[in-house]
Amino acid sequence: MTPRTVATAFRIVAVAEAITWIGLLAGMFVKWVLQTSELGVQVFGPIHGGVFVVYVLVALVAARVLRWSAGTTVLALAASVPPLATVWFERRATRSGELPARGALTA
Repeated sequence: MTPRTVATAFRIVAVAEAITWIGLLAGMFVKWVLQTSELGVQVFGPIHGGVFVVYVLVALVAARVLRWSAGTTVLALAASVPPLATVWFERRATRSGELPARGALTA
């Protein structure tokens, strides 16, 4: 796996994890606040769970391929817990150079 491929996969999964979080939060709002339906939770719960697991695996692969420090790796994994934090981490890692910029050539 090339660093560019891993970075692209990480970006896609980070955004997907955030989107599924939004869906799950919307489903929980409908279930617990509006008390009208559990469908959103039933649909987005398993989807978010699956994408969460994929994010963790891709983050571990990225940590190895991109040679992240232990601190960066822990931060990437911790970002999977709060809603939308995976997108924050992806942007932070890109700014700091820990995640190659889109279209960047690798040596």
